[in-house]
Amino acid sequence: MEENLKQFHFPGNEIIKFAIYGPESSGKTTLSQQLAVHFNTEWAPEFARDYLQQKWDSKKGICSPDDLIPIAIGQMKLENSALQKASNYLFVDTCLMTTKVFSEIYYGFCDSKLDKAARKHKYDLFFLTDIDVPWEKDDLRDSPNDREITFEKFKQALTENNKPFIVLTGNQETRLQKAIAIIEGLTKAKQLGFSSQDFLQILHSEIPLTQIEKQLDIYKNGIAKANLNRPAVINDGILQLTDEKFLEYSSLFDEKKDNYKLKKFIPASGAASRMFKFLIEFLSEFDIENETINAYLNRKKATELKVFLAGLEKFPFFKAIENQLLEDFNNFKSWSKDQQNLFFIKLMMDENHFDFSNKPKGVLPFHLNNNQVVTPIEEHLKESVLYTSAHRISNLHFTVSEVHKTQFEDTLFKVKSKLEETSGTKINIAFSHQHQYTDSIAVNNDNKPFRDQEGKLVFRPGGHGALIENLNSLDADIVFIKNIDNVIQNEIETIAFYKKGLAGLLIELQGKINSYLSKIDSMSDDEIPAIVNFIEQQLNSKVNPDFLKYTLENKITYLKEILNRPIRVCGMVKNEGEPGGGPFWVTDTNGNTTLQIVESAQIDFSNESQSLIAGKATHFNPVDLVCGLKDYKGSKFDFRNFIDHQSGFIVEKNKFGKPIKAFELPGLWNGAMANWITIFVEVPLVTFNPVKTVNDLLKPTHQNH
Repeated sequence: MEENLKQFHFPGNEIIKFAIYGPESSGKTTLSQQLAVHFNTEWAPEFARDYLQQKWDSKKGICSPDDLIPIAIGQMKLENSALQKASNYLFVDTCLMTTKVFSEIYYGFCDSKLDKAARKHKYDLFFLTDIDVPWEKDDLRDSPNDREITFEKFKQALTENNKPFIVLTGNQETRLQKAIAIIEGLTKAKQLGFSSQDFLQILHSEIPLTQIEKQLDIYKNGIAKANLNRPAVINDGILQLTDEKFLEYSSLFDEKKDNYKLKKFIPASGAASRMFKFLIEFLSEFDIENETINAYLNRKKATELKVFLAGLEKFPFFKAIENQLLEDFNNFKSWSKDQQNLFFIKLMMDENHFDFSNKPKGVLPFHLNNNQVVTPIEEHLKESVLYTSAHRISNLHFTVSEVHKTQFEDTLFKVKSKLEETSGTKINIAFSHQHQYTDSIAVNNDNKPFRDQEGKLVFRPGGHGALIENLNSLDADIVFIKNIDNVIQNEIETIAFYKKGLAGLLIELQGKINSYLSKIDSMSDDEIPAIVNFIEQQLNSKVNPDFLKYTLENKITYLKEILNRPIRVCGMVKNEGEPGGGPFWVTDTNGNTTLQIVESAQIDFSNESQSLIAGKATHFNPVDLVCGLKDYKGSKFDFRNFIDHQSGFIVEKNKFGKPIKAFELPGLWNGAMANWITIFVEVPLVTFNPVKTVNDLLKPTHQNH
C-alpha cells in the first residue's frame, strides 16, 4: 500500500509542483484548470470528487473512513501520471494533505500510512484557497456553516508541517493574476538558488527579486569606485561667501519663508552602539582580578578610554550615574578608583539600567544646561524654531527605527510643549521608518546568501541611502537636512544664521531656474546664451561641447533637462581630519563631470592618482543640506529618478560571530542625490559638531560655558 502512496520524482525532469489546497467550495478546481491553461502544462484533478460522486449516484452512499485510502491511492495515480506529461509546472487539485485534514475533521483520526505520506509529500508551494468566495451546494458538499473553522484547520496543518504556502484571496480573476505573479517569482527565485521558504521570506519582506539579483551580482563582480576628477575647492566648486553676503541671503530667506512649506529632516535611525564601542570592548576584555585599568590602557594602547576616564566628571550623564551607584552601593565611595570606574561603565551599558549603547542617539544626554540634561532631540527642536518656522509653525521629521519610536515620543513629550510656550511657535513632529523593501541581502565571504541559526536569510538595512524614499514622501517645498548627532551646546543663533543663508541662496537660484523654465519654450536663439552662462557660472554644470550645433528645439530640450531637477545647497567646512564624505568633481561613465559628495569607502585608495586627488581635498561634508523639492510648476519631483544606481558600496560586518558582507545603497547625500543640481558653500567650523564617539561630548562646543 505504501508503494501506491509514493510521490514520483523523475531526475532530469525538474517540474515545479503546486498544490491547490483548501476547504470545499473554495475555487481549487477552477484555479488549477486556469493555471494549467496559462502555463500550457498539466493539472491533476481531484480523484475524490469522481469517486464519491459515483458512490452517491449508485447507492446514495457518503464518504466513510474505509474510502480514504482508496481515495489517496487514486489521487497519487492521477498526480504521478500528470507529472510524466507536465511541462515546467504541475498543478495538483488537492493532495494527500487535504485527505488527511478531512479525515481528522470528520473522523477524529487519520490512518498512519496516509498521515505519513501526506507529511512526506513535497510541493514547491501550496496555494491555500480562502473561503471569501460563495459556497456552492452540490451532492458532496455539506458544511456551509463551518467554513472558518475548517479553513483554520487546513492552515494549521500546513504550519505544523512546515509546508511553504500562500493564502490566495479574491475573485477568480484576482486569484489567477496573483497566482501567476507568484509562480513567476518563485521560478526566478529558484533560478537564483533560493528555496521555496526563502522565496516566501523575500515575498513577505516586499524586497523585489530583481533587486536581490542585482545585489548578488554586485557581491560577485564588485562595484565601481568613484572616478575622482579633482577635489572641489574654493572658486572651483565651492562658493565662498562674505558675512555680508550671508546676511543678505539670510534676510532674503526671512523675507520669503512664509511663502514656502518648510521642514527639517533628521536621519535618526539605529542605536548608538558605535558611540560606545571602546567601552563595550573594555567591559569584554578587562579583568579587574588580574590587572589594573592603567595596565589595560598600556596593554591595549586604549587612548579613547584614557580620555574618557580623564574627563568623566564633565559628561552630562555623570551625576545621574554616580547618584545611582551611591544609591545601589552604600560603600561606593570607599571602593578603589578602578572599581568605581568599572562599575560606572557597567551601569552605563547595563540593559537594565542606563543601557546607552542600545538607545538611539537622539534620546541620550548630550549637554547640560543649568544642570538640566539636554538631548539631541531637544537641540534640534530649538534649532527648528529659529530657522524652519513659517507663520509661527515649525515642522520636523525624524526617521527612526520602529523599536525606538516610543523613546523618541517620550523624550519629545517632556520638552515640546515647554519650548512651544517659550518660543511662541507651534512644533509639528512626524516620524517615518526605513522601509523594509530597501534592505539588502547579506552574504558570506564566498558571496553565498548568509543565514541565521534557523536557516533563514539575513537582510540588513540598506544604509542611509534608503532614506531617499522617506524624503520622497514628504510634503514640503524646502527641506533642511541635518544628522541627529550634529548639534551644539552654544551659539545656536550662529547655526541658524548660516542655515538661513544657505536657504536664501537656494531661493534665489531656484527663482532664476523657475523663471527660465517658465519662459524657455518661447525663447529665441538669441536668449539661449544667457541660460548657458547661468548654468555654467552659477550651477557648476558644463553644457555639451556640441551644444551650439543643436537646433533651437534640441537646445531647449537639453537645457530643460539640466534645469528641471531638484536642487540642493550644501554647507562645507574646512577639512580638520574628521572621517566621512567630502566634495569632489567626479566623472561618470558617460564622461560627464559633476559635483558630488563622496564617501571615503567610494574612493580607490589603491589607485595612486585617485589617492593623490583625495589627499588634496580641502573641505568636508558635515551633512548640512538645504533642498528644493518642487519643480517650476509647483509639482514635487520624484527623487527616485535622480539616483545614481551604479554607486553604493559593500561593507563588511559581523553577525553571530561570523563575517558577512552587505550592500549599502547609494547614500542619501551621495549617489541618491547624484543627479540633483548641486551647490557647495563654505560654512564655518562652528556649524559642524558631530558626536561619533562619547568622547566628542568633551569638546568645547558640547560643554556649557
